[in-house]
Amino acid sequence: MGQLSEKELSLINDSLCEEDLLVKKYQLLSQQSTDSEMSSKFQQISQRHQKHYNSLYSLLG
Repeated sequence: MGQLSEKELSLINDSLCEEDLLVKKYQLLSQQSTDSEMSSKFQQISQRHQKHYNSLYSLLG
């Protein structure tokens, strides 16, 4: 892959911040949920956003 432009880097950085926020939000929801089924679902969603974050991060290296 070629060198990324400043605009591309900025968009990736913004997306990384958004994905990180979503990971943390769903982890917190999972921890606070009293319903085990919902807690599990929140954890799955958190893991999906972590994968998104990792994929975006790999574009930088």
